[in-house]
Amino acid sequence: MTGMPLLLAALALVFAGAVVALLLRRSPEVAAWCAAISLAVGALAAMVPVTQVLLGGPTLSFAGPWPMPNGAFLVEVDPLSAFFLVPILVVGGLGGVFGREYLSGDARGGVAAAGYNLLAASMAMVVLARNGILFLVAWEAMALAAFFLVAFDHHRAEARRAGWLYIVAAHLGAAALFAMFLLLAKDAHSYDFAAFVLHPPEGARAAVVAALAVVGFGAKAGFFPLHVWLPEAHAAAVSHASALMSGALIKLGLYGILRVFLILGPAPWWWGTVLAVIGLVSALIAISLALYQRDLKRALAYSSVENVGLMALGIGVAWEAAATGAPQVAKLAMAGALLHVWNHMAMKATMFLGAGSVLHATHTRDLEKLGGLMRRMPVTGVSFVVGAVALSALPPLNGFVSEFLMYRGLLERSLGPATPGSLLSAIAVGAVALVGGLAALSFVRLCGIALLGTPRSEEAAHAHEGGAGISGVLSVLAAMCVAMALVPTVLVTAVARVTAQVLRVEPSSVVGALGLEPLAHVNAGLWVVLGVGGALWWKLAQRRTRGETETWGCGYAAPTRRMQYGALSFAELAAEHVLPSWLRPSVHAGTRDGLFPTATRLEATTPDPVTQRVYEPLLWWWAGRLSSFWWIQRGVVSWYLLYILGAVMVGMGWVVIRGWLA
Repeated sequence: MTGMPLLLAALALVFAGAVVALLLRRSPEVAAWCAAISLAVGALAAMVPVTQVLLGGPTLSFAGPWPMPNGAFLVEVDPLSAFFLVPILVVGGLGGVFGREYLSGDARGGVAAAGYNLLAASMAMVVLARNGILFLVAWEAMALAAFFLVAFDHHRAEARRAGWLYIVAAHLGAAALFAMFLLLAKDAHSYDFAAFVLHPPEGARAAVVAALAVVGFGAKAGFFPLHVWLPEAHAAAVSHASALMSGALIKLGLYGILRVFLILGPAPWWWGTVLAVIGLVSALIAISLALYQRDLKRALAYSSVENVGLMALGIGVAWEAAATGAPQVAKLAMAGALLHVWNHMAMKATMFLGAGSVLHATHTRDLEKLGGLMRRMPVTGVSFVVGAVALSALPPLNGFVSEFLMYRGLLERSLGPATPGSLLSAIAVGAVALVGGLAALSFVRLCGIALLGTPRSEEAAHAHEGGAGISGVLSVLAAMCVAMALVPTVLVTAVARVTAQVLRVEPSSVVGALGLEPLAHVNAGLWVVLGVGGALWWKLAQRRTRGETETWGCGYAAPTRRMQYGALSFAELAAEHVLPSWLRPSVHAGTRDGLFPTATRLEATTPDPVTQRVYEPLLWWWAGRLSSFWWIQRGVVSWYLLYILGAVMVGMGWVVIRGWLA
């Protein structure tokens, strides 16, 4: 079995694993094993046709029966779909193995494993769908599966809030997508993507479709100010689901935008400029908010918003450059953004699963209760550091490669002819450098507070490394971060094919424009220097005479573990003096009066400013207005049937009136 039959059989196996896990939910260990094995085997099998397409094979397609009005079971794998299938399969398969051990001993482990398999299968169907109705059905299935995993710990108020916030944001985005597909179908007289391509909307209608796509898909990607669900959901979800959501699910927002823009044809320059501005603003604000988060997973979630913003910036600059006659810039920016999709997959999966390993060992995500974990959990600690350095875009790891390509594109655009795009690129160079500096500070803070120092709680003091399922997956992902930096040229063929499809150029011209070989040599040389330097340091350290002494206690006679830098104090300088006031944390300090002051208290809250100052007041305002219609909700079935009858009669009357007017 090869090609599309193999891919569909692999997805069917993943779905079957979910069904079996549900049936065996009273035996959670067996159910989790069935789900994990089916997902891992299915992901490996699906990678075969996906890799063939990415390496130059023909597009795969299948049309099957589906008795759905205006719907058709049309699926296809072209380079763009194959490219976004890779994060789903890689993170999904590894996350399934991680999750089996992560939830071991949990009576609901089988149910969670079933939900995870359903999430992976529905995400894959989203990128395969070539009919609008099928796409929306898969999109809704993905949203519901993710909601279940976000609200899995529903006994906690935090998880319930995160789940409802996620589902509201998902359906607001879906409403925009419904309107978008209706507009596309109005011109094409069909919901098939092929018909959309043959009869795309034009003029103002095309601009409306593009705007709806940016809103609908941007809500899933976490564009500012539609990002507010993401920190809540990623923090509350089970950790391997957080890794899949960050490593793959939010990228489907970018996939949707790319797919719709392929349907609409070459984009005007200002479409790309608007997307680039949205991405740049998202990156700046998100990394600023990540800088002082106390919750480990919440800080990583804001980092995901930042990285998706950088990808949107690269895509927007590429479209603007292509529309204004700068093809070299377009290739560099688009290839850098797409390569960052894969790099971020490995980096953020490493970080979220590392955070899951910490949570599994200490039962807390609170940075103020962690510390000293590097000695107790060396595999988790090293993997976490590798992911942090990669996400900071520092050599010799993979994040540096993709962001370097985007920097090259921005620099070439800013040094070109004076246009709005060149001005934006010049500003973006400095802004992206600022983002990189804040990202480095943010991840130094996470690693320093969580991994180094003295344990700040008994749970951290007694932490221990997870089993082979947890440690093995973390080691594989950390190795991927290293390998993708050493051999980026291996990825060039796949990236070039997708870049060529999106920009409508030849793949060979993209390969020649990237020139990643020198970068690979630089990274390899740095690894050699680090290896030799580390070996020499270790040898000298073994010869050195060692002794133990008390650490200086800053004048305190009996220092305690609470006298270390905390998560907020580490970032206080930047938070108080670099960030604008509306992005700073809210700090409440008690007074210390009198000759012999008593105990005092310092509290810091880190709410999202958009949620606190925009959405919550707006929701309360609407709640007050809509509460006057409480009398409609009578709790009597007969009244609700009457409402339905009235709505049907109004609809039928509208159809009759339209017929008369026509």
